[in-house]
Amino acid sequence: MTAAKIILVLGGGIGGIVAASLLRKRLPPAHRVILVEREAQHVFPPSLLWLMVGARSEQQISRPIARLAESGIEIVSGEIERIDPQTRSARVGGKEITADYMVVALGAELAPETIPGLAEAGHNFYTLNGARALARARAELRQGHLVVLVGGVPFKCPAAPYEAAMLLEADARIRGVRERVSVDLYTPEPGPMPVAGPEVSAKVRQVVESRGVRVHTEQAVAKVDPSGRLVHFKSGATAPFDLLAYVPPHRAPAVVRAAGLVGESGWIPVNRQTLETKFAGIYAIGDVTGIPLVTGKPLPKAGVFAHGEAEVVANNIVHAITGEGAPRAFEGHGSCFIEIGGGRAGFGSGNFFAEPAPQIGLRAPGLLLHWGKVAYEKYWLYRWFQ
Repeated sequence: MTAAKIILVLGGGIGGIVAASLLRKRLPPAHRVILVEREAQHVFPPSLLWLMVGARSEQQISRPIARLAESGIEIVSGEIERIDPQTRSARVGGKEITADYMVVALGAELAPETIPGLAEAGHNFYTLNGARALARARAELRQGHLVVLVGGVPFKCPAAPYEAAMLLEADARIRGVRERVSVDLYTPEPGPMPVAGPEVSAKVRQVVESRGVRVHTEQAVAKVDPSGRLVHFKSGATAPFDLLAYVPPHRAPAVVRAAGLVGESGWIPVNRQTLETKFAGIYAIGDVTGIPLVTGKPLPKAGVFAHGEAEVVANNIVHAITGEGAPRAFEGHGSCFIEIGGGRAGFGSGNFFAEPAPQIGLRAPGLLLHWGKVAYEKYWLYRWFQ
């Protein structure tokens, strides 16, 4: 009989939840699956865009992490103070947890404070509190300049700032103030979703601009003046705003950086097929990883990839422990809905590991795709928290 093993999953985001849940389901009860998460509630990240325009409540898009314990997952609540990759251990609340296998699924740390004035001036719609605050602020905007700002690259969910701009534009239209509100999007990228290739990028830009949103590319923010309501860019350009919604700069969590897990990219390097790190028995999945593509660009940070990677890692750990099944490889397939407002959405999908370049297709926006995204939101929350 195989000796009892401990699998430690760090982080209760999409990747961590999927990994822990599948491990618990497929491993015999003698093996322990421990999930460490500091937040009491899991918030489904894609739905924050709907929350920021008042189309969702917090209750509709969140579930208690504690509910996962009903399936036999051991939940440890608290901040991770230290990770020791040599011993596959983590310190949480002053207590050391040592494992036979570790899955690092800690996501990206949001760092708006790295841009002077940004946090004070605007609303970070990548967090629950920021999306809630933006929901209140946009309802009060009757006229002026609405600016959606990308604070740095890479950032998770490549379509999100473009979706945000279109949803906010549609909200202004619904509220009858669109003629008095300009909507501008500023990004340091050369175009929307550049990793998908120039053709898809151009199509997305065309859709965004068809909504009356002005897109300003290759504009890296230097600082923001909260009192003067002015964004300053490294190019010397400036942009006035009356309401500022932003994507904050992203970086690997401090505890991951301190553990020596990150590579030259600033993220955890992994085998792109198995998600193994350079440390035996330690895997990393989701936004915390840095996976270079053949084009030199990184694999986008998105929940669909975290989910797929988690399935592969869970399968391979189960195989290593029990001998059951066969090893699997992550193949780089991904997809995402692109909300444009007015109850319509587009859909991009394809193989990001394809050579000589990612092969991505884009379906035109429609009502059915919007309802597809709604259905997926409900399915995901039910599937993992039923």
